Amino acid sequence: HVQLVESGGGSVQAGESLTLSCAAYTSSSARHHMAWFRQVPGEEREGIAAIDSTGYTQYVDSVKDRFTISRDNAKKPLYLQLNTLNPEDSAIYYCAVRGSRGACTLTLSAFDIWGQGTQVTVSS
Repeated sequence: HVQLVESGGGSVQAGESLTLSCAAYTSSSARHHMAWFRQVPGEEREGIAAIDSTGYTQYVDSVKDRFTISRDNAKKPLYLQLNTLNPEDSAIYYCAVRGSRGACTLTLSAFDIWGQGTQVTVSS
C-alpha cells in the first residue's frame, strides 16, 4: 500500500520557479513508476512528467526544458522543479504511482494511486 502527499505549491509571478515534492509512504523499497499530472477546473487531468523504475523520464512538450522530475531513491520524495512558470501553468498538481509494469507513460489510466494535489497559481 502506498500513500502519496504532495507539497510545495503556491502563488508566484510569471518567470519564477517552484519545487513540488511528493512523499510516498510505503513499506516497499521498490522504485515505482511515478508521474506528475495537473488539472485545471473543467479540463481533463494531464500527464506532464514521468519517471520509471530505471530513472528514465518523459515529459509533455509544453513543459519540456522548463520542468524537471527527479528522485534520489525509493525512500526519498519525488520532486518536480518548475522553472520559467507562466499563467498557463496554473493548475492543481498531482503525483501518482503506477502499480503495474510497463513502459514509461503519461497516460492517465495507467496510474493507480494519487495524492490529494497541490495548487500552483502563476500571475502575469
